[in-house]
Amino acid sequence: MNDFSSGFHPPAVPGHETKLSAEEKQPAARCEWDFSLATVVSSTANATVSDTLGVIEFDPSNTILATGGIARKIRIYTLNSLLRPQEETVHFQGEHQSIAFLDHTNACDNCIFTPAKLSSLRWKPGTGGRILGSGDYDGVVMEYDIETKVPIFERDEHGGRRVWSVDYSHSDPFLGASGSDDGTMQMWDPRCGEGGGSVAKVQPTKSRSSVCCLEFNPFGDALIAAGCADQKAYAYDVRKMVEPVHIFDGHTKTITYVRFLNAQTLVSAGTDGCLKLWNIVDSRLLRTYKGHVNSRSFVGLSVWRHGGLLGCGSENNQVFVYDTRWGEPIWVHGFEPMGRDSSDHHHAFVSSVCWRQVNEDQCTLVAGGSNGVLHVFVGKRKSDSE
Repeated sequence: MNDFSSGFHPPAVPGHETKLSAEEKQPAARCEWDFSLATVVSSTANATVSDTLGVIEFDPSNTILATGGIARKIRIYTLNSLLRPQEETVHFQGEHQSIAFLDHTNACDNCIFTPAKLSSLRWKPGTGGRILGSGDYDGVVMEYDIETKVPIFERDEHGGRRVWSVDYSHSDPFLGASGSDDGTMQMWDPRCGEGGGSVAKVQPTKSRSSVCCLEFNPFGDALIAAGCADQKAYAYDVRKMVEPVHIFDGHTKTITYVRFLNAQTLVSAGTDGCLKLWNIVDSRLLRTYKGHVNSRSFVGLSVWRHGGLLGCGSENNQVFVYDTRWGEPIWVHGFEPMGRDSSDHHHAFVSSVCWRQVNEDQCTLVAGGSNGVLHVFVGKRKSDSE
């Protein structure tokens, strides 16, 4: 358990650190949600290095969940199977709480074995949840047909350097993008040329700092954002991939995730232990979120756009939830062994998180650990009288 996380460490950044400006004092954070742990999914055998979960993704229908990591497999779950009637009841933190304990083998509806360790997964829009794209440690982008369990597209244009992130355009689902350790962000289209021709290729930094994350704007604007090991995030107009139209400068270490919260704002995460909310139009820093521990690993970032909540992991093996209105967390939950799995977890951390994107007064957050354990949390909005 001493070196498993090396697979998910962002690249080291040589050189300078930028001093952050002082933040305005914010009102005390308050939680308007009741969160509870609903399900724990683990392996019958003790967790091993090969179980590390690096990515969790809900499909467009928000009923199917895919996970991937260094185990060289994609597991597919239905949300109903994870929220099935609880099989065991335990007492947790002094409160009577019903929690289902499941085994990956029984809970998983489908499993696809992959040729390499996975660092990224993304469902392809417009395919009815049938096509899933992946980026792997060997620098290859692949698309899998979930029903047949076979790859239907393969692209290897990053010179064997690890692909950290993949995504698809929502306006043109054939258009995909990948960011890599080779310092480039590439956009490609399977319809163009043999093997999916390159539509555009940019190198955000002169030093070829790794492109650790990227995301297309899902709100209609022709933007794609990328976070790099040079401590900055960049936004490009996909119609003219020459120079970035926005640069977000405020992190002091590698940026590991970028997520669009809405049409006006972007959230970034870095190994400086901060999440940051940016105004896209003028690249202005709106708020910094602190509380979780993150100095070297990818710990996950997900935004619940309908509820204005951010979720991330932490190197102290906890899940953190932030309300975008306050810089401090509103809810924290530790990944502790709960009766069934008593394996050594002192070096484990929460390595991936994903919100279910539904517009209602209930929410679902799924988090995965470096020890392969999957936790499903459900939240209900508190009534005004509470």
